[in-house]
Amino acid sequence: MGTAAAAGALRLPGLHGYAVEFSPYCPGRAACAAAQYYGMAGCGTLAVLEQNEAGVVLLRSFDWNDGLFDVTWSENNENVLVTCSGDGSLQIWDMAKTKGPVQVYKEHTLEAYSVDWSQTRGEQLVVSGSWDQTAKLWDPAVGKSLCTFKGHEGVIYSTIWSPHIPGCFASASGDQTLRIWDVKTPGVKLVIPAHQAEVLSCDWCKYDENLLVTGAVDCSLKGWDLRNIRQPVFVLLGHTYAIRRVKFSPFHATILASCSYDFTVRFWDFSKPNPLLETVEHHTEFTCGLDLSLHNRGQV
Repeated sequence: MGTAAAAGALRLPGLHGYAVEFSPYCPGRAACAAAQYYGMAGCGTLAVLEQNEAGVVLLRSFDWNDGLFDVTWSENNENVLVTCSGDGSLQIWDMAKTKGPVQVYKEHTLEAYSVDWSQTRGEQLVVSGSWDQTAKLWDPAVGKSLCTFKGHEGVIYSTIWSPHIPGCFASASGDQTLRIWDVKTPGVKLVIPAHQAEVLSCDWCKYDENLLVTGAVDCSLKGWDLRNIRQPVFVLLGHTYAIRRVKFSPFHATILASCSYDFTVRFWDFSKPNPLLETVEHHTEFTCGLDLSLHNRGQV
């Protein structure tokens, strides 16, 4: 990576960041979902940030009456974002409009903790995951959910679309499993007993449709090949507290990044005998959100 020294910082007083996602359209633009009081009480803010010559600046911000826990950009409109919040609702925001949200979906009965916009062409779908143990499928043009996916026996922390297979998503849960789903069938396709601890995050490899990574409360990252789930492909150790989020690199098939309640961000190359590439200790609190730019190689 080699760019950690060139970090830009922006402080959002009174808010704690839960998720950050780079815009798929505008280099240097990112959205942050934030909450007051560590998400336990108070309101939430969607902050859109931009990096320019002056550093990281606040481009737009929108407030919601409950903490915001995740954010995803639309894949068909550069101004549209979706967030999810502690009141169980999803919000659709349009940066071209002064006020928001333009749409609210409230079907989850507990905290909505994860939201992701489909990555494959030809479909515009959003998946959400909730502490009510369900995942829901949404078409932003339709006023209610298209489908509800049940099967997890614990809180769902993460729902991520496959970048390769249309209509396929993964979910990570407090029930210690990683599950693979197909929107065309109501039941779960695959259940992977991934960790002996709550699984807080998962991601798909951008270069291999069968490879996923999980991060868990046991401080480990594990790679999974969907064709053989008896053993992980790799195990990465080094974090000292629960891993909050993990992302594969968009540029390298074997590089990934993770962030943790141990305040660090770590970069790994699972193909190497010593996989830990770098540990970044810029944060002074729980590090909950993480993303890697599609435009600027090495920008995190």
